[in-house]
Amino acid sequence: MRLLKDLLYNISILERKGMNNLALTRICFDSRSCEPDCLFVAVRGVAVDGHNYIDKAIEDGARVIVCEAFPEVTEENITYIKVKDSSKALGILAANFYDNPSEEIQLVGVTGTNGKTTVATLLYDVFSGLNFKVGLISTVTYKIGKTSYPSTHTTPDVIRINELLREMISAGCRYCFMEVSSHALDQNRTHGLQFDGGIFTNISRDHLDYHGDINTYIKVKKKFFDQLGKEAFALVNVDDKHAPSMLLDTKARQKSYSLNAVSDFKAKILESHFDGTLIQINGIDIYTRLIGRFNVYNVMAVFAVAEELGVDQLQVLTILSCLQPVKGRFEQIRSNNGIVAIVDYAHTPDALKNVLETIQSIRTSEQKVYCVVGCGGDRDTGKRPQMGKIAVLLSDQVILTSDNPRTEDPNRIILDMENGLTDNEKFKTLSIADRRTAIKAVVRMAAKDDIILIAGKGHEDYQEIQGVKHHFDDMEEVISCFKALEN
Repeated sequence: MRLLKDLLYNISILERKGMNNLALTRICFDSRSCEPDCLFVAVRGVAVDGHNYIDKAIEDGARVIVCEAFPEVTEENITYIKVKDSSKALGILAANFYDNPSEEIQLVGVTGTNGKTTVATLLYDVFSGLNFKVGLISTVTYKIGKTSYPSTHTTPDVIRINELLREMISAGCRYCFMEVSSHALDQNRTHGLQFDGGIFTNISRDHLDYHGDINTYIKVKKKFFDQLGKEAFALVNVDDKHAPSMLLDTKARQKSYSLNAVSDFKAKILESHFDGTLIQINGIDIYTRLIGRFNVYNVMAVFAVAEELGVDQLQVLTILSCLQPVKGRFEQIRSNNGIVAIVDYAHTPDALKNVLETIQSIRTSEQKVYCVVGCGGDRDTGKRPQMGKIAVLLSDQVILTSDNPRTEDPNRIILDMENGLTDNEKFKTLSIADRRTAIKAVVRMAAKDDIILIAGKGHEDYQEIQGVKHHFDDMEEVISCFKALEN
């Protein structure tokens, strides 16, 4: 139970009706989760306006309503509080409800188009390897120490974030590393949190179905760094042309990493192959089992954050050399006859290009590269021809297939991908809408030592078709096909 007057600390109230000294059981912004003696926040969402559910929330037991506009008819036994922005108020209420846990743990956020999951997960692995208790909030999983919980969103709602942080503190966690998505920033899901550091990986085309255009997407990402305090650090990849704009209005101390530009943490690649990469950061050699130029950026970010947080450099280097790839991120398996299959989450043009260029830079002239790729339904259609074009230009053979078609016709999505190709380029493609059949086909097509990239789903263990999620795991499918080859 929490007193309303305590929950309202730091909230700018425009108008109030009702009692102040109430004891409340929980905070809700979904009327379906309301219970007796709870506080309901009416948030204007993308598809649903919580103000339309105030009566339902009261019916289910809400005693306090926080909203941007009072309903036409108010009830005498209900307290109403008017604020300018309900979503921001929700963040402060959630933080107050859980006694502001972000002030008691070192919280570091990672934002950018690509690399968020890998950087956050590697930071969790490094600091766990240093015998710290650590929390993780990522696309793949939420972790409190060694205990894992299913991940529902890249960045969960702000109530769940504060709940997780409080549980982490109770479990003795000293650090939490967290992915911060553009959707979360736009919807104020991180409002009210105190970050000790922020990382910017890169920006390329993604989520334009939501944001509308690339400039809006960039501004939303910048919002994260604008909110950092002067005691925090802002670490950016200055090889990305958008890095300077991220730092434009930040109060945090500025740090940078790069392969090309002048930076605080400068790296170069010494050796690269399918077993790992030898790199040098600020004159120090580091071997990592992670592969590809894009992963060098991820390792640099981890190394830099560890330095900013005051961790012993030698210990960090030792652990970095032992780290395994993150699930679904350039995850490899080999058949008995040497076919290399790579499962990767690459679902944007830039990510697909990075992975295929990495494969091209490592493969021998005798090895053929096959790519199985699709695009998600009900999402940015503009990237579909780009994805098809990149796959064809950087592969010997491409199979266009389904990703998560959602409510769209998979064949329509494939046609959109084909529209980016010339007639000659289409000769290098094969369209198989069923993803399982596509993976079986590519394994049969590949010869000894050839390379197969299965892109788009990575760690996901489902396919969403017409609103229904069916179990589907790319790695499981590849393993099954490889076993069939042996029989």
